[in-house]
Amino acid sequence: AIDIFFPDIIKEQNRELRGTQRAISRDRAALEKQEKQLELEIKKMAKTGNKEACKVLAKQLVQLRKQKNRTYAVSSKVTSMSTQTKVMNSQMKMAGAMSATAKTMQAVNKKMDPQKTLQTMQNFQKENMKMEMTEEMINDTLDDIFDASDEEEESQDIVNQVLDEIGIEISDKMAKAPSAARGLPSASASTATTISDEEIERQLKALGVD
Repeated sequence: AIDIFFPDIIKEQNRELRGTQRAISRDRAALEKQEKQLELEIKKMAKTGNKEACKVLAKQLVQLRKQKNRTYAVSSKVTSMSTQTKVMNSQMKMAGAMSATAKTMQAVNKKMDPQKTLQTMQNFQKENMKMEMTEEMINDTLDDIFDASDEEEESQDIVNQVLDEIGIEISDKMAKAPSAARGLPSASASTATTISDEEIERQLKALGVD
């Protein structure tokens, strides 16, 4: 109940302080007006030589100025009180916020059991590890199945690739190698280039060799 009505009390006090401040300001303005009037009266009495009247008016002027000074002091005090009430209001708001936060935290802490939370986290970690292991086992099994079915096909692909490469290499070499017809002399060429025995003997005799 105090928390509910406290802001209203602060607002009411602030209104009263503002009203008091306005009233003090009006009083000060009235005192300043009287001060000027007394100063004029004192000057007037001084010109006429009425010393007794001057003394009485001077005492009134002193009292009036003291009262005016008091209004400044009271006004300063009222301002200070207004500031303090604002500070208190702010502090009460912060206290209310902290109180609400504390209640929320208490409610959360009641709902959140540390042991249960820790157990939940451990269970999550355990089940996550199980799921990862299961997934890995399934993947390994699937790899084994598909690898076994594709092994023969993959091996044949490799053999075909190797044969293709060899075939391309052989074809290149055969394309670059000279043909048998070009490499071997023809029969006509052999006959044309063969030296007869008679020609050899003739050349030997010419050289003086028997």
